[in-house]
Amino acid sequence: MEISLKCLPGGRAPSCGNMMAQSDLDLKETALKEDLKFYFMNPCDKYRARHQIPWKLALQILKIVMVTSQLVFFGLSNQLVVSFKEENTVAFKHLFLKGYSGVDEDDYSCSVYTQQDAYDSIFYVIDQYRQLKNISLGTLGYEHDGSGLKICKQQYRKGGMLPSNDKPNIDVSTETDCIILKPQELAGKNTEVKLNSSFFNLEFYRLIQVKISFKLKGVALQTIHARELPDCYAFQNTITFNNRAHSGKIKIYFNSDTDIQECKDWHILGSVLQKNSLYILVFDGFVILNCLASLILCSRSVVLALRLRQRFVNFFLEKYNRCVSYTDRMEFINGWYVLVIISDVMTITGSILKMEIKAKNLTSYDVCSILLGTSTLFVWVGVIRYLGYFQTYNVLILTMQASLPKVLRFCCCAGMIYLGYTFCGWIVLGPYHEKFEDLNTVAECLFSLVNGDDMFATFAQIQQKSMLVWTFSRLYLYSFIILFIYMILSLFIALITDAYDTIKKYQQSGFLATDLHEFLKDCGNVSYRKEQTSVPLICCCRRRQSDDNLILIN
Repeated sequence: MEISLKCLPGGRAPSCGNMMAQSDLDLKETALKEDLKFYFMNPCDKYRARHQIPWKLALQILKIVMVTSQLVFFGLSNQLVVSFKEENTVAFKHLFLKGYSGVDEDDYSCSVYTQQDAYDSIFYVIDQYRQLKNISLGTLGYEHDGSGLKICKQQYRKGGMLPSNDKPNIDVSTETDCIILKPQELAGKNTEVKLNSSFFNLEFYRLIQVKISFKLKGVALQTIHARELPDCYAFQNTITFNNRAHSGKIKIYFNSDTDIQECKDWHILGSVLQKNSLYILVFDGFVILNCLASLILCSRSVVLALRLRQRFVNFFLEKYNRCVSYTDRMEFINGWYVLVIISDVMTITGSILKMEIKAKNLTSYDVCSILLGTSTLFVWVGVIRYLGYFQTYNVLILTMQASLPKVLRFCCCAGMIYLGYTFCGWIVLGPYHEKFEDLNTVAECLFSLVNGDDMFATFAQIQQKSMLVWTFSRLYLYSFIILFIYMILSLFIALITDAYDTIKKYQQSGFLATDLHEFLKDCGNVSYRKEQTSVPLICCCRRRQSDDNLILIN
């Protein structure tokens, strides 16, 4: 027997409104479950369910190939730039530093110990600068606009008497005198007059430093062999004779700042370079279009996911009269999409800079390499997202997610001990060990010790000038190694191992069910609006249907 209820006019069926509201709520629930199940599917299942072509997957695969190729091309070009800078710096040291052995003594290039050696080194720089075009093997030239060799000496003001050993009389205020020697003047007859002036009569007991600076220009022709247009360089060189310590040793520092400039009015015969540059610019344009399409699709997916989350929150509040937990809310925030968006923005920016560099309008090689290198890193890391859809390959991601909070808290505590050892080693061992001279070097040395690197050299290089410091260094190093390798590092590994064991146990017995998981349990029979047809070759890797509800991969 079938009983049908009808809504009579005048409200004579009190339960009719409730039935209609319940029917609408059921329809909302069915549609929401269908959309949620579809959202957490992998690209192949989405195609089988609604015939939605996985454009984002195709773009990511194409982007990996294009971005990696772009990075390789730019890396080869950047290597030429870096090698040209380094080779010129070495050449300048051999040209302008008298007696340079080819190897820096420490953080300075070389040193002198007598007044005559100091005078010889200063005049050697002047003489080499004067005959640069006759002795240099490179494409070097003087800077125009009246610039030349600038020599500045900084010294204490004269006191009433020469400082003695027991009663020093020093005026700590300083004075700086400078002289400029232009290339035209050095080639003239009045050169000897200037070099014999009182400016070069140095009083070493009050001399602080002598700084010689000059600018040179050069052209990198090796890029032509790589079918690229040449770059023009400006080298700002500075030679400093440092006598601040007044210890009888003057340290000579050489510093070269390189600025890549646009070559003006250049003319190169042959069309191979222009064609090669045009092809690379076109390729960079396709990379930008690919990343722009990926950026639009991923941004659209993020917006749709936020809308879907709002629907789920509203439905849960309407039907169950309670709020959705923070964990379930975060399931809709796809971190991989955010990573792809950041990667696309960096790739687009880096590609634009690369095109400008290729056209010789910009010379920001370092900024471009950082953008392209980081974006390529993010692109390859993003591949893990698609491997994560398969339970066998998902262990790494889940272990990192589970162990990250504990690892961060543990690193905060261990970092306090690490900083304590860093400051202690810098203060006590800094004057006696080259690896403890500054905080950055101390931190790097201790990190190497934690990984078991260079242990014997660290112990052996300590200077035995002070027995007390030598004994302290042994206690310091032994306690650090025992504490960090045998205890802290072992506990660090134990945290990750514990998270891994927990994930493996959950994969066998099932993960903890949240409200979102429970809500999706009953949607296995939801029908989709399109029927299944043939599956493309890219989606031939099918998953077991029993694995769909094990883990929600976002």
